[in-house]
Parts: sequence; C-alpha cells; structure tokens
Amino acid sequence: MPTTPFAMPCPQHSSDTTPPEQAGPAGMSGPSGMSGPAGPAGSVMPSPSDTHARVRLLGQSLAARGATLATAESCTGGLIAARCTDVPGSSTWFTGGVVAYANEVKRDVLGVAPDLLAAHGAVSEPVVRAMVAGVRRLTGARLAVAVSGVAGPDGGTPEKPVGTVWVAVADGENVQARRFLFSGDRAAVRNATVDAAVEMLLDVLPDVLPNG
Repeated sequence: MPTTPFAMPCPQHSSDTTPPEQAGPAGMSGPSGMSGPAGPAGSVMPSPSDTHARVRLLGQSLAARGATLATAESCTGGLIAARCTDVPGSSTWFTGGVVAYANEVKRDVLGVAPDLLAAHGAVSEPVVRAMVAGVRRLTGARLAVAVSGVAGPDGGTPEKPVGTVWVAVADGENVQARRFLFSGDRAAVRNATVDAAVEMLLDVLPDVLPNG
C-alpha cells in the first residue's frame, strides 16, 4: 500500500459550520468539506510507482464497471489526467479533462457561475462542486473529479494558506467534496493533490458504482 500524503488540519472557512472529523484509514479528510487531523509523524509522499499502481487500480475498477472518468483541474494543471493516461489502455475508461487554471476558463468552459467565484473564490467548496458538475456535463463521463487549491509558494491567506486544496467527486447528482491542507513545496502540494484525488475516487467508487 502507498504511504499517505501528509495532510494537516484545515482552518475553518467562514462558511464552515461543523468541526473537522477524524481522518479515515487512507488519511483522507472526513465528510464533505471537512478535513481530518495530521497524518502520522514522519509520513511521506507516495512514490511515482505507488501513484501509478493506485491509478492502475482505479482504471481497472472503472473498466470492470463499464464506467468512465473525467477531470477538471486548477492547481494540478493536468497532472491527474496525465497520471491516468500514463496507464496503458486508459482510453477505455478515461474520457478527458479540462485544465481550468484561470477563472475565465472555470466560468466559460465549465460553467462555474461568476457569483460563486466572486463570493467564495476559486479555492472553495462551491467552486469545485460546480467544476466537477461542469466537466461531467461537458464530457458525458460517468464519474468526475475536480481540484482547486493554493499550491504556493505565494497566494496563501490566513483563511486559505498555501497547501489548501479542495477536491470534489461527482456521480450524477451525488457530489462529495473534501478539503485538505498539504505541507511541502509547490511540487509536493500538487503531487499530494493527485494522490488525494485518486484515493477519494477509489473510496467512493464501490458505493456510487457497485460492481455487478
């Protein structure tokens, strides 16, 4: 099993009303919008081979269900899509992705409402929820994931420090969103986001798309 991306507890946004819950076995955050506590001391980033193995498992799980995946990425700039297409045969389950780095692309391509961006900012639960719904609608994929975060080294605020990332997964009307606070430099935050997105997809897949 790969080691867990190192995630710190997230400070509450003004819109949050529930305290963070305990992290699950995979080191993921709790229910929608809630982040769990820090992982074990000394935890390290998964190696590229670990990530590849997890993505390959995701692809196998999707293919077994006859399902497809699409991605909408901001802070990762297409890394999730790249990891998916690194896997031979991924064309059977990976539909495509949108790199929505600029807010204009989030708005014009993914259909994120301007008032959501103005009220909450790009790194927020409402925006990743809109992003994931938009890319699923755009591609027709059965399952979709969206990420938006502050990878650093600049751009952080007291409310959204560097390392803050929102991840959302959508299956039709069912959308789950989680917030993370990753440590490390820009590359570490981006790679941790990829791993968190993959683990979140693997976590929800058996529930939203039962096999058989």
